[in-house]
Formats: sequence, C-alpha cells, structure tokens
Amino acid sequence: MAANGEYRVGVVGATGAVGSTILEVLAERNFPVAELRPLASARSAGTKVVFAESELEVQEQTEDSIQGLDLTLSSAGGKVSAEWAPKWIEAGAVVVDNTSYWRMHEDVPLVVAQVNDDAVASHNGLVANPNCTTMELMVALKPIVDAAGIERLIVSTYQSVSGTGREAIKELREQAAAVLEGKEVKPEVYPHQVAFNVVPQVENFKDGDDYTTEERKVMAETRKILGLSEAVGISATCVRVPVVTGHSESVNVQTERDLSPEECREVLADAPGLVVLDDPSDGIYPLAIAAAGRDEVQVGRIRRDPSHERCLNLWVVGDNLRKGAALNAVQVAELLHERNLVRVPAGASLS
Repeated sequence: MAANGEYRVGVVGATGAVGSTILEVLAERNFPVAELRPLASARSAGTKVVFAESELEVQEQTEDSIQGLDLTLSSAGGKVSAEWAPKWIEAGAVVVDNTSYWRMHEDVPLVVAQVNDDAVASHNGLVANPNCTTMELMVALKPIVDAAGIERLIVSTYQSVSGTGREAIKELREQAAAVLEGKEVKPEVYPHQVAFNVVPQVENFKDGDDYTTEERKVMAETRKILGLSEAVGISATCVRVPVVTGHSESVNVQTERDLSPEECREVLADAPGLVVLDDPSDGIYPLAIAAAGRDEVQVGRIRRDPSHERCLNLWVVGDNLRKGAALNAVQVAELLHERNLVRVPAGASLS
C-alpha cells in the first residue's frame, strides 16, 4: 500500500469488455488508487485505455510488470488466471478474479457483495467473482432465502451477447444488418446465428452431460454462495438472446414457509442492490434495455405459482457487465479495503 493509504491496482484484461468496465467503475466509485496499471496480452500491449479522465498505456503482463501491486482485478480468462493467479499472489497482490477457474475451489471464497460479504475474511490471497448469471440471481434470491428459506429453485436465463465479449457484440450487429439486407449469415462466435434468434446453449456441453457448463456453474455457484444443502433442488436452463447488454432470468422459487407475493415485494424492496419494478398492468417490469448501465438488479412480475402454494415466480434483470462482473469485483475490493484485508496471508498458496 502506498503511504497515503491508497493501493497500487492492476487490472488484467484491461482492454476487454469487463476490464474496461472495471476501469470505469473504479473511477466512478473513487476507489483509493495510488497507481492504476492496465495489463493485457502482448497483442494488446501499447494500446491506450481511459481511467479517471487519464489515458494510460496498456502493459504486457510479465513477471516484471506485475511486481509491486497491492491488488489485482483479473478478467482475462480462465487459462490466464490458472497460470498467473499464484504469480500475482507471490508478487504480493490480493486477487479478485472474474474467471470461472477458481470459483469452486474449497479454499477460495466466492463472494457477491451485499449477499455474503463475510466470506471475504477467509481469503488465501484470492477472492472469486461468481458467474454473471449467478450474480444477479443471488442479489434477488438472498432476501427470499433469509425471509422464508428455500426448497427448490428453477431458473431459465435469457443472456445477452456481451457476456461473451466484444467479438460477440460485433457479430450480433453485423448479423442483424446482414439479415435486414437479405444477405447470408455465417456464425463464428456462436454455433448458430444469434441475430433474430434464440439459442438454447450458453457455453459448451461436456461429454455425457445434457447440461451446459454455464448451467452447471449457475447450479453449483448458487449452492456454494448461499450455503444450500444437496436437499435443495436446483435446475437451470441458460439461453443466448439477441440483446447487447443485460441478462434476464425467469425464476421459480419454492420456499420452506409461505411467502405471499405482497410480502415478497416488501422483502425485496428493503434489500440492498435491488429495485422492485412490478406494476405489469401499466407495463412496468424489468427490461434488459433499461437495466443496461445501472448498478442495481431489477426484479418484477412477482406472482404466485398456481401449481404450488409455496412457490413464486419472479423476473430478474441486471447489467451483466456491471453487477454481473465489474461492479461486484470493485465492491469486493471495497470490502477488502474496509476490513483491512488487502494483504496476502503469510504462507498463502492456491490449491
């Protein structure tokens, strides 16, 4: 830490969709930064990024360029994180990692700010950021779990292309233009055309598994973050839709005790990081296009499931680049700062 109580912060993957949003959020929230070091692959080194109205040159991530950092916020992909996280920690930085690689490791806390804040205290040099889809679901679900418990959860997601990255955004826009002009579309980022289409596959299918890796993430991460036993049933279907930013989710939750829609609205309205928009007769409910650029998770269409007396349906929407990734990473950094936890424990190592 610098002498003035500020931190030397590295942002790995600084030129990507999430990395650039991390830079924006760090500046917006006035995180105590003494030095901001944007890092990326050799291919992106030398390009410029903006932080707090200053233009910074991106450095290639090397064993030399990571030295002297107090905090590293990483969103450069699982392979990079698997290789480099131990090196970042060895160099003295506490890591907040946005990739999937470390999330389910037993010695790595998986943290959603305002949901399971206390978990940061157990870090061994690294705190994992959950999947963007899981993230907004946890913000909406935690108040319900606290108020009435949970027996079963079914979630169907409608995920925007920005969750895949900038190339996916480009592909959607180019495909949309091509379709409108009557031209042939050749998918590259996704297995099928995404423009004017709905693709029931997010990420990949592993051999012998009917669920995608994204669906498995949502189910496993939900259980870890909320501390749910195997007795709680969880099922997920993840779908890609032709939206640039904003993941939407249809959530069906069966509670342990009865929770009326009216009480559920009150519980959610009082929860941090949530906005209730629920007057469907006047067309008021969460929309992906309205959630883009906002920090809050939005919830609406709160109603009783007519097939079960202790079951509610919800519609949840959030900006997958902000609360779903960058904002939460910065909020975790803030928790570490507030609790004096921006320090690597003696003998720390990742397993």
